[in-house]
Amino acid sequence: MTSLIIQSDDTDNLELIAKLAKKLGVKVNSVTQEQSEDLALGAIMASSKTGKSVSRDVIMKKLRK
Repeated sequence: MTSLIIQSDDTDNLELIAKLAKKLGVKVNSVTQEQSEDLALGAIMASSKTGKSVSRDVIMKKLRK
C-alpha cells in the first residue's frame, strides 16, 4: 500500500480533496500535525538505521558536548 500526505492551511481545500479521493474509491484518513511529524521522524530513523549497536557511554558523551 502506498500513502500520500497532503498538508494545507486551507481546510476547505483539504475537504474538497478528501471528497474527491472518497469518490474515486480511495481510503482517506486525517492525521494531526504531531502524527505527521512522528511519521517523518520514523522515516528518517528507518533510512539512517545502520544495524550497529552503540554503548550508553558513547551516547552520553555525545550528549554532553
